[in-house]
Amino acid sequence: MRIFLVRHGEALADQEDPRRPLSVPGREITRKVAGFLQVSGALATIHAIWHSPLARSRETAELLVKELGLDVLLIEAPGLLPEDNPAPIADRLDRADEPVMIVGHEPQLGSLATLLVRGKVKPVGFEFRKSAVLALEKSGGCHKKSGRARWRVRWHFSPELLAAGGTA
Repeated sequence: MRIFLVRHGEALADQEDPRRPLSVPGREITRKVAGFLQVSGALATIHAIWHSPLARSRETAELLVKELGLDVLLIEAPGLLPEDNPAPIADRLDRADEPVMIVGHEPQLGSLATLLVRGKVKPVGFEFRKSAVLALEKSGGCHKKSGRARWRVRWHFSPELLAAGGTA
């Protein structure tokens, strides 16, 4: 099984709007990332998108659904705020049997990815730029200390890899 961890797109500053929705550049970059991912076909198998309750995360998830033409459940999931402990989400992923996308925030996403791959949250081994996507796959093994499933990196995509025209 695969999962896709996505950091939300660029948001407005708190002074501009305390809800911090996506900015115009944040929407545009998210659209370009979706276009690239659609061509690759990488996300065709996802069953649901879990997102945090914050506007920038929810809007990123909604924009990805629209741009990718996905027919999936959008689920506001607890445990995806920037400072949340990643362990409950890791436990939930252990029980998941369908591929999912998680749209969230740093530093939580970096800690979650590190926990899934290395079995511990520190030192953090992943940095998520805004609109970046990390694809992980269950390896079949378990981490010795926690007993959680061990995941391996399939690929990590950062929007800086896109040329001005929206292709890599």
